[in-house]
This record gives sequence, structure tokens and C-alpha cells, in this order.
Amino acid sequence: MRRTLPIIIILIVAIVVLAVVNLLLGSVGIPLKDVCRILTGDESESEIWQNIIWKSRLPQALTAIVAGAGLAVSGLQMQTVFRNPLAGPSVLGISNGSALGVAFVVLLSGKIGGVALSRLGYLGDAAMSVAAIIGALAVMMLIVWIAQKVKGNVTLLIIGVMIGYLANAIIGVLKFLSPEEDVKAFVVWGLGSFSRVSGDEMILFVVLMCILLPLACLLVKPMNILLLGDRYASNLGLNVKQARMLVIISSGVLVAIVTAYCGPIMFIGLAVPHLARAIFRTSDHRVLMPATALCGAALALVCNLIARMPGFEGALPVNSVTALVGAPVIAAVIFGRRKNEVGE
Repeated sequence: MRRTLPIIIILIVAIVVLAVVNLLLGSVGIPLKDVCRILTGDESESEIWQNIIWKSRLPQALTAIVAGAGLAVSGLQMQTVFRNPLAGPSVLGISNGSALGVAFVVLLSGKIGGVALSRLGYLGDAAMSVAAIIGALAVMMLIVWIAQKVKGNVTLLIIGVMIGYLANAIIGVLKFLSPEEDVKAFVVWGLGSFSRVSGDEMILFVVLMCILLPLACLLVKPMNILLLGDRYASNLGLNVKQARMLVIISSGVLVAIVTAYCGPIMFIGLAVPHLARAIFRTSDHRVLMPATALCGAALALVCNLIARMPGFEGALPVNSVTALVGAPVIAAVIFGRRKNEVGE
């Protein structure tokens, strides 16, 4: 505990600093004193700068914080349930379900209704968000139903992967049958972005995540017991099937909401739990859960900052940035495990 508290304080300070840097830097640089004046409601500042802060950079920073925390916690839950260090939020095909829902809306809307939703601005964005949530929750309900029928985690994992492949196959057919403009709109959505959420949508997204993350923390005790193995957990009085289902539901809802608002953000949920374990050197979820959320928020802010590098017009795809950061972490985990096996 003596070592944990200072690191958590450092992470919180780092998140605050990174959030401020996200407000300062971008294609247009804004001095710190002017940012402070804008945030305190001083209307004498440049109207352009005010719009940049209030309508772009602040929503992006808040979205990155809660999305990063949500994906990281979801990844930790999946790795715990399946006792697999390479399990992530998309392992059960829930992200693919979101993509399938968006694909039906974006790629079929032009053919069925005559007007592509990608051309309808905010209405199209809202329809895409609703479709993503419906697609993700539909897959999650299927997974929960299957989880009640099968006993082994490996079987459930394989079924989830197959559902993901099936969703991708359907998406591929829809792409082939759709016009280029609709395909482009879907591909852009699939690149992921923290900049899609603004205004009332951003407030709703932040509120939802602030409710879901504390609820996920209520599963800390059963997650710690699940680490001991199903047989030992049952001997301790834990209903393993029920606990596993609750963790999967919690993880699935977090992924569904984040994917609906930000698109499929890869690697954060896979890499961050390993970073948290390496930093805090513990497997106790009472420490790991808040630590993973904080690390996820900090890493998402870093990725958002890199995606909006100063001097770069526009923004890089967030998935490209998260892959550049997350892939080395996953490679280190694989080589580390292999080294330990050789050493034994």
C-alpha cells in the first residue's frame, strides 16, 4: 500500500497534465493563460479559440479519459475471466457486433431508403451510435446465452472468435455490394476517433461511463476469486457461472458504449492491463481495477495528443496510434512469458 498510493497520485497528476496539454497543443497552438481564461468563462478571448477549446479539444480530452478507462477495465475483466493474457475487449466478437450494426445502417441505408445516412450529418451519427449499441448488445446477449450452456472458458473463447469472423464476413459482403461513398464512411468510422463526441452526446457518454465504471468495481471480489481457478472458487462458495456471466456482461456493456461513441478503439484494452500489472506488481484487483482505469485514461490522452500532433493538419486515425503504442507492449508480454518458460 505504501508503494501503491504514491503511484496512483502520480497517475492522477499525469492525467491532469496530459489533459491540459491536450487543450494547449494541436494544429493551432493556444497559450496556457488564454486556455485558463476561456475555461473560466472570459469572453474577451478570440471566438475561434473559444470554439476550438469548448467544441473540439475539451470534449476530445474528456472522451479520451473515460473511453480509455472503460476499454482498459473491460480488457482486465476479459483477461481475468479467460485467464489469458492476450484476451481483450474484442475477444468475444462484441466490437465486431458493433461494426456489423453500423455496417447495416451505413452500407444498406442508401440502397433501401435512397439516401445514405453518411450524408445526414448529426442524424446519421446518431443512427450509427444506436446501431453500434444494438449490434454490440445483440452479440453480448448471444454470448451470455452461450456462457450458460458451455462450461469451459476455452470453448466460449473459440465461439466468440467465430462470431467475430462471421460478423466480418457479413461486413465484407455488404462492402462489396455498397457504393464507394458508403464504404468510405464505414471505413472512416472503423478507424476510431475521440473527436466524434461533442455537446450533449459527450455529456451523456461521460455520465454513462461514470456510472458503468464504479459498477464494474463491484466485481473486484469475485474476479480475485476467479484467479484461483474454477474448482477452488466453487469450494469458496462462489457461483462461478454467475460470476463469469456478470463479468462478461460488465465488459461487454463497456465495450458497446465506447464503440458506439468512438468507433472500435484497438489495443488499449489489450495492452493497458499488462502495463498496470508491470507498474504495480500485483494481481489483486482491488489495486488493479483503479490502476488499470487510470493507466487507460492516461494512455488514451497520449494517443489523442499524438493523433493531433502540432503542425499536422487534421488528425491521424486513433487506431493507428494505439497500435503503435500497444503492439510493443503485447510483444513484450509474449517474449516475457516465453523467457520465463525457458528459464523454468
